[in-house]
Amino acid sequence: MITSVHVARLGPSGMIFRGPRPAKTPGLLSSNAGLTSPLGPGLIPRLDPSRVAMVAFWESEDALDEYLASDRVGQRLAQGWQARLAPIRAYGSWPGLPSDTPTARAVVTKGPVVVTTLAKLKLTNAYRFFKTSAMAEERVVKAPGLIWATGFGSPPFVATLSLWESAEAAAEYAYGTAQPEHNDAIAVDRARTFHHSKAFIRYRPVSVSGGMDFGRNPIPAFKVDEGQP
Repeated sequence: MITSVHVARLGPSGMIFRGPRPAKTPGLLSSNAGLTSPLGPGLIPRLDPSRVAMVAFWESEDALDEYLASDRVGQRLAQGWQARLAPIRAYGSWPGLPSDTPTARAVVTKGPVVVTTLAKLKLTNAYRFFKTSAMAEERVVKAPGLIWATGFGSPPFVATLSLWESAEAAAEYAYGTAQPEHNDAIAVDRARTFHHSKAFIRYRPVSVSGGMDFGRNPIPAFKVDEGQP
């Protein structure tokens, strides 16, 4: 099993792109996609109408390779930025995520990590959600160890994708006391959840390729350490 995340510019078709469907894509377990929006303190997301992000769970890298090579939209995604990931920690569940993914907060791994937050939002809670998220997003863009981050989604699906220099940096932002806004957001959600379903997943990058050096939220160079456990 492999997880992939993609960021690519699809032009006007990005407005309607929701990702491939498992029933029509061999080896695909699940996928979700939507327009990207840089993270920040604003209450209303600043959507890029032509740039999309997608997260997908696959039975194998061969299945992912076949999709990127043979599918018309997959070929366009292959021209953007891509990371292939191995889940190492998760809170919650999501279609395609192995049920035996570790749940402990402490993660022992070297080098950078990738984090996704994936959720199906209760639309009646949209205002509460975006208001609470704005406070956490204001901090994440300044968090020590953050390499890059974006929001993306197509409501009710909402998500974030972030790249971190280390698992320790990601955990300090998520649970540390120096910047409590994210912890506060977690507490608000647990008291009365914003979502129908959700998953917070940390990954070890297997490989990273491509680039996205234009637009209002360009992705910087991101190197995977060889021999990373």
